[in-house]
Amino acid sequence: MEDEIFASDVNAGDVVVLPGASAEVLVKQVRLGQGGFIFTVAPVGDDRPQAEQLVTLTAAARLQKGGRDLTR
Repeated sequence: MEDEIFASDVNAGDVVVLPGASAEVLVKQVRLGQGGFIFTVAPVGDDRPQAEQLVTLTAAARLQKGGRDLTR
């Protein structure tokens, strides 16, 4: 099983699996918003701007951590 981490431990460039999902996503940006952390994420390998989506998670939300994109 992959490591579980808290939303507060995620950085841009991390590859994670969001709660309730099965596919990994690349975290492109992390910022603090009202109610939690706002992640800009996209499917791994899809650099199209229209593929990006915003996800808000509380600091206590647990994620599965995948690899890290070191190509940027």
